[in-house]
Amino acid sequence: MSLTSSRRTFLGSGLGSAALLAVQPGYGSPAGKRSEVHLGICSYSFGRCKLSEAIQSAKALNARYINIKPEFQIPYTSTAAELAEAKKMLDDAGLQLVGTGTAYLQKNDEAEIRRCFEYNRALGSSLIVNGPTRETLPLIEKFAKEFNIKIAIHNHGTEDKHFPTPQSVLSAIKGMDPHIGLCIDIGHTLRTGTDPAAAAKEAGARLLDVHLKDIRKAPDGKWVGRDCGEGEVPLTAVLRQLEGMGFNGHCNLEYEVRFAPDGHELTAGEKMVGMQKSLAYLRGIAAGLKAA
Repeated sequence: MSLTSSRRTFLGSGLGSAALLAVQPGYGSPAGKRSEVHLGICSYSFGRCKLSEAIQSAKALNARYINIKPEFQIPYTSTAAELAEAKKMLDDAGLQLVGTGTAYLQKNDEAEIRRCFEYNRALGSSLIVNGPTRETLPLIEKFAKEFNIKIAIHNHGTEDKHFPTPQSVLSAIKGMDPHIGLCIDIGHTLRTGTDPAAAAKEAGARLLDVHLKDIRKAPDGKWVGRDCGEGEVPLTAVLRQLEGMGFNGHCNLEYEVRFAPDGHELTAGEKMVGMQKSLAYLRGIAAGLKAA
């Protein structure tokens, strides 16, 4: 099935209609009222591709917000002119850049860390999803204050020797400037045996960004990616918690499904359909919360 025909089928379904309703202008949080869920997409979901291709895919998903993976779409080595052109491409497409990353600032190299912040300032990005170490945090905090750019530390689960859980992030940044906070990855969080909704509540004002996904434990005990709504992540509870606590950051789908339930490796077109289904499912939850 082609992407065009898949998209037509999707948009003709009830899920597709709900998705379109959820991204109409005005979808946001009025000042002084309960926060609504702001759903976006991580360009990491599209794999290594040109920025123009990532933009096309994001528009096909009716996304309004995007987090850019620098190594995949806009390299850190880009010139000032190239960064200006990239920013214009995003603006012209009607996509709001809500962050970049994940960036791994794990060397106490002041010049390298400064370049990362200069890159984000040039793109107009106010947030960096980051994978630092405890040793590099003080220098990162210094630049976060200087550039007025937020740092959201991403927890990466049991394999992450620095920050496996949201709690490990919160412990490390206790007492630091409010520019330093957490990007909770709800899939990696669940893999550590932690309830992601409870972790979001515990983070409170330190929660700056959210990566959404769904996972399920396979018969061999390994966790595998699934389309949202087909796994074990308590997505409704997570989004309800975010709305209830007045979270005003962004919740970006980070689609990491590689294999279908029957075991075959997904094609690019199948991944797009999976992202459409996942965003429709998440938008359905968000719409239900808004109407409640």
